[in-house]
Amino acid sequence: MADSSSPPPAAEVASVATPINLILFSLFAFLLYLRLKPSKPQTLPRAPPPTVFRTFTPPELFPYNGLNGMPVYLAVRGRVFDVTSGRNFYGPGGPYANFAGKDASRGLACGSFDEDMLTKDLDGPLDTLEDLDAEQFEALRGWEERFSEKYLVVGKLVPVGSEEAKAPAALQSNSN
Repeated sequence: MADSSSPPPAAEVASVATPINLILFSLFAFLLYLRLKPSKPQTLPRAPPPTVFRTFTPPELFPYNGLNGMPVYLAVRGRVFDVTSGRNFYGPGGPYANFAGKDASRGLACGSFDEDMLTKDLDGPLDTLEDLDAEQFEALRGWEERFSEKYLVVGKLVPVGSEEAKAPAALQSNSN
């Protein structure tokens, strides 16, 4: 007669290598590997090229419209802003794309995005905005303040043929 307190025969002993134990052990080993594996060194994003404050004439500003990989600049009351970070608004296809590479002052003051608000003759005089009323000037000041808080001023807009436009680039950056 077999003693009930004696250990069961060897054939009846449960094996440790059951399918569920193998799955759990594999999962544990995988998680341990993920935890202890060396991580890739972190790299910082590439810095944007340095921006030098310079003077722009309307024809020089025109290519900065976001096309062909160019940054997006626009002018407001003679100050040129780099609005590239707002490319979705001011770049190609954006609601304010008409202003890219141009003097946006009149359009912003009048709340109009029409082409007729922009200076057609890039070689002509700059828009003096003399005919704007007080409400339009106030709207323009609000836009200018918003741009000043959000975007970098990269230059100033001068008419073609002005003394500042004729000065060499090295003198332009030193005079500002």
